[in-house]
Amino acid sequence: MLSNSRNLWNGYQPRGAFQLRRLLGQNRLIHFQHTVLPKPRFANGRLLRPVQRLPETTTAWSVRLASSQTKTSSRPQNLIEQIVQRHAVGLEPNQHVYSGDFVSIQPHHVLTHDNTGAVMKKFQSIGATGFANPRQPVFALDHDVQNKSEANLNKYRGIAAFAKEHQVDFYPAGRGIGHQVMIEEGYAFPNTLTVASDSHSNMYGGIGCLGTPIVRTDAAAVWATGKTWWQIPPVVRVQLEGQLPLGVTGKDVIVALCGTFSKDEVLNTAIEFGGSGVAQLSIEDRLAIANMTTEWGALAGVFPVDEVTQRWLQSRVDKVRSVTRFLNPNFSSQQLEQQGDAFTHPRVNSDTVGQVFADNIQAQPGSTYAKTLTLDLSTLTPHVSGPNSVKVATPLAELERQQVAIHKAYLVSCVNSRASDIHQAAQVLRGKKVHPNVEFYLAAASVEVQKEATEAGDWQALLDAGARVLPPGCGPCIGLGAGLLKDGEVGISATNRNFKGRMGSPKSQAYLASPAVVAASAVAGHICGPSTTALQSGGTASGPNHSIVDHRAQSSDTNSTPSSDVSAPRVSIVPGFPETFQGELILCSQDNLNTDGIYPGKYTYNDNMTVDDMKKVVMENYDPQFVQQAHAGDVLIGGFNFGTGSSREQAATALLAFGIRLVIAGSFSDIFKRNAINNGLLVLESPQLVETLRRAFKQTSASELPLTWRSGWSAHLDVASGRLSLSSTAGDAPLLATTSFQLPLIGKAAQDLVVDGGLENWVKKQMAIPRD
Repeated sequence: MLSNSRNLWNGYQPRGAFQLRRLLGQNRLIHFQHTVLPKPRFANGRLLRPVQRLPETTTAWSVRLASSQTKTSSRPQNLIEQIVQRHAVGLEPNQHVYSGDFVSIQPHHVLTHDNTGAVMKKFQSIGATGFANPRQPVFALDHDVQNKSEANLNKYRGIAAFAKEHQVDFYPAGRGIGHQVMIEEGYAFPNTLTVASDSHSNMYGGIGCLGTPIVRTDAAAVWATGKTWWQIPPVVRVQLEGQLPLGVTGKDVIVALCGTFSKDEVLNTAIEFGGSGVAQLSIEDRLAIANMTTEWGALAGVFPVDEVTQRWLQSRVDKVRSVTRFLNPNFSSQQLEQQGDAFTHPRVNSDTVGQVFADNIQAQPGSTYAKTLTLDLSTLTPHVSGPNSVKVATPLAELERQQVAIHKAYLVSCVNSRASDIHQAAQVLRGKKVHPNVEFYLAAASVEVQKEATEAGDWQALLDAGARVLPPGCGPCIGLGAGLLKDGEVGISATNRNFKGRMGSPKSQAYLASPAVVAASAVAGHICGPSTTALQSGGTASGPNHSIVDHRAQSSDTNSTPSSDVSAPRVSIVPGFPETFQGELILCSQDNLNTDGIYPGKYTYNDNMTVDDMKKVVMENYDPQFVQQAHAGDVLIGGFNFGTGSSREQAATALLAFGIRLVIAGSFSDIFKRNAINNGLLVLESPQLVETLRRAFKQTSASELPLTWRSGWSAHLDVASGRLSLSSTAGDAPLLATTSFQLPLIGKAAQDLVVDGGLENWVKKQMAIPRD
């Protein structure tokens, strides 16, 4: 078995997830079959060993966790891998990183917003008293800015005081949406890696910055140590070919991509955009597309840095000098008084911009991708997403024929409320009035955007048409403040999410569209576009031309076949980490098993739950019989997108409480993966293993695969090689097509987190704070 949970948990009754993590850190012994492993002490600053790659072709991608492998490799890197390379820490000279590698990263910057207060509590709970680098974090209040309650104002004041105490850049409510501020103020910068405790950090990819989300515990770790971990995801190449027809925008591109490739083709991947159509896309269009790669299911969406980026950056140097600096509360009075060229912005200036293009990076010839998706922009018409799903994309012309009446229209949010978006809407609304049955809500992405729109006359045109102004912030996009949808109402919005109930009542319907379509619909009282958009644009009403190539299929056989090569990659084992894992396979192979199924929401905020309590209710909503059928030390086999849903950490810690130490699934929700590894639960992906077990069951039984199934097979995982071998433990075990599988190699970063008992204890070690 993997472990003896009675030995591990005996005598302890911690309350809730945080106490469970503390327990893992306090316990000096991790028990495995025939092995008792003492937790060792580590010398700070020990370097990772070189990476060695698994064999693959230039069109195949294999999953790896390899930050401590024993050989170096210098095969070509794609754009995502090169950016991560620049921000990876602890690498040896000439060590290269690739998709699947589990690496420690030092982000360029880290953004937190209204959740800064929650991150502060995490930060304080691990005993941190100071920031590793006060210039790295950014605080921007933007979510609940319409809330004038004393409780919310006190929270905001507390965040402002904390920022001042630690000399962290702080942007108060009203300055703008945090992601827009990151772009305007140069925290998100081309060819860098910047993270945020918010899912729409993907937006930074519009300017060639690798933006990706992290959870709150990760943000606290970055504050305290300057670094966190990341598993480089599979990279998907999205080719945008051809020219956009007149009236078709970047919003139409991403809405069409979400609807056309709606079968999780890019789930938990990083996207690299390329193709002949990229050059015609403005930075604003790219930001909108990158922003909604989040809704598409990706962890990042990055455009190449090209001449369009260069022109935009050069214009920003002048803009920050003449406009932006006067909106920045972090500049001193002396900086604000400097005239002309005497002022140099700390992040956006001629030197930093020049350096981008002196040292620009592009995908290297021969670099590998998991898939290649192609969209022919010339065949694209305006599209509308919904209702209540980004995976449903309908050509605008079709909805126009349906005459879908609306009650509310929105030009707000971080995806489509920049100056160019407001200009598009003003072009439609100038000299007209919003339909008497429609409420049209307007909020700029930032005060800088509003100032620019005002100077252009666009802001006043919208006000004259009847727009209702909201402060710069998230507002109705996340269901906060004025203008929410009520029961039975229909809204059309230029925002990025239309999930059921997100913008108000769950009994309402929400559609997403470009600013021009939103404005035209607000005037007409039903979903429609400007006459030049739907009726005169090119394209096909049946949808755009597209294609997909899955390169991973070419290596699927290799991944499940034992290697006879004596030089096959191996990882070094961190002292205290087991060399092998053993346990019987128990299947809970339902796809999209969510965190509420793993750990019911009704227990989430009960701080009195003991480890024994958590053990009794794990998987309760998925299968009440799980706790009777599963045993401590089993290897849990999940389906695809395991752990989707909310970000509750107890979904991981409850499995630990039960005695599960290793979960293997076809794929994982990224947030669940982060929470699991942050708490010392190993999670590894093997689509081949999951599919092999499913096929074996179907061949031996006419019934449906039960929710929980003891397979009759025992697993033996050799950590150094990543080779999983299966052996039968029951005479009636189904026959398997193969009994040997290549699993991801567990690198040093992952091993350290398990040995240390999770991220919080790892942070304490990094800060040299004694454990409790």
